[in-house]
Amino acid sequence: MASKRIAQSAVNWAALAERVPESQKIMLSSFKSKSDNYLRRVLANPEAPPKIDWAFYKSRIALPSMVDTFQKQYEALKVPYPADNYSSQVDDQAQKASAKIKDFVKESNSRIEAAQAEVAKINALLPYSEMTMEEFYEAHPEHAISAANPTAWPHHPEDQKAAENVEHH
Repeated sequence: MASKRIAQSAVNWAALAERVPESQKIMLSSFKSKSDNYLRRVLANPEAPPKIDWAFYKSRIALPSMVDTFQKQYEALKVPYPADNYSSQVDDQAQKASAKIKDFVKESNSRIEAAQAEVAKINALLPYSEMTMEEFYEAHPEHAISAANPTAWPHHPEDQKAAENVEHH
């Protein structure tokens, strides 16, 4: 029976409180107080039921055979501990979630490396204020003004849409 008893709360309330949004902090504190009250009531009870002094009852009751019968029935009584049907399911879900988390971390690390490479590439460029038109074309050929990509003055994207409408009419 001792292995079945929970000696303390298995919930890390501080870690849980960090993840709960501000709008739900009141509900978390209410839940924590209910959980603490439940744990306090469980721990207030003894781990094992008190022992019955059968000899005391045999000496006081006129029919000792009745006490013997009660004693046999009491000792034969076994209250079954509920079967644990869900721990294996929870463990399976935790393993699946752990695998997904590892994949997500791996993918995130590759995205971080790609982003850091892009940042390093951008940091290696000359500042736009110091670039010539040729250097800008080499750095960003898709955005540069060229014979293959002509634009109308003042070369802003919103003005280009108006220029396209004028040319087609």
